[in-house]
Amino acid sequence: MLKELQISLSLVLLLACGFLYHLTLRPHCLFSCLPPFRSPQGPEELLRQGHGIMFVETSERVEPPPLVSCAVESAAKIYPGQPVAFFMKGLSNTTRPAPNASNPAFSLLSALGNVFLLPLDMKRLFEDTPLFSWYTHVNSSTQRYWLHVSSDACRLALIWKYGGIYMDTDLISIRPIPEENFLAAQASQHSSNGVFGFLPHHPFLWGCMENFVEHYNSDIWGNQGPNLMTRMLRVWCKLGDFRDLSDLRCLNLSFLHPERFYPISYPEWRRYYDVWDTDPSFNSSYALHLWNYMNQEGKTVVRGSNTLVEKLYQKHCPRTYQDLILGPERAVTRELSPGAK
Repeated sequence: MLKELQISLSLVLLLACGFLYHLTLRPHCLFSCLPPFRSPQGPEELLRQGHGIMFVETSERVEPPPLVSCAVESAAKIYPGQPVAFFMKGLSNTTRPAPNASNPAFSLLSALGNVFLLPLDMKRLFEDTPLFSWYTHVNSSTQRYWLHVSSDACRLALIWKYGGIYMDTDLISIRPIPEENFLAAQASQHSSNGVFGFLPHHPFLWGCMENFVEHYNSDIWGNQGPNLMTRMLRVWCKLGDFRDLSDLRCLNLSFLHPERFYPISYPEWRRYYDVWDTDPSFNSSYALHLWNYMNQEGKTVVRGSNTLVEKLYQKHCPRTYQDLILGPERAVTRELSPGAK
């Protein structure tokens, strides 16, 4: 009887060792490949420290494309000790896409330890803010840029309510942002709203929400977004032009130099998809905005192209590059290769 028990324990040990060895052959894996355990918690509990990184998806899409996956993964990589919350309108509290081969990006992001995919309930989000009355009366079907306008509103309410940093889903993070209350300059004296950060309940954002409603016009592109931030910045501060690479400061607000997020300006967005003779260092940047709205040509990352964007994926969102760009067939080949490490 003792001998049979020893044999059984040996078999179990061998199977466990074989399973763990198989995991080590998969890149960026080991225990991270196991289904993560997440304790149920709402955004109030998750983001209560005021240092979360937030993304928003206002369409019904729940399977992020590679660029979105890269944006979220790169933020999780740069801010490992902070929650990265991705609010998605297509999610509900009771319905989640199954983590399987048909949802590779969703599965990838779900497996990252500090990434949380959360339902976006706009009506609940806008409660107790100036945006609530606007949202409950607006007819979204008649709004020309509804997906963008609703996203503009959500990011204001999220950062006002919880504090932290908002990022567009086409920003690749490359180093931590050291500021607490900041706006990002797209050009001299012109703010973007693609990335900004504030402590909870900052009065600047409350003023932005009031201005959003007072000057609401969805027929003008950017009126509720970068134009709104620029209007409010001019009320809040009297700023001159940038000198060298220095940021500007006013009261408790920092206006960050365009080089921090926009070293490649929107008229030159195609340069991300070019092969460079010498790779730029981006030493003065915290994140890189890829101007996806400008990309009406549908340019993507092509494996083996040696383009700048491919190199950015390889360095800053390696799991996205491995799973979504190289694809499962390359991952299988890697697993079977005797030299894979």
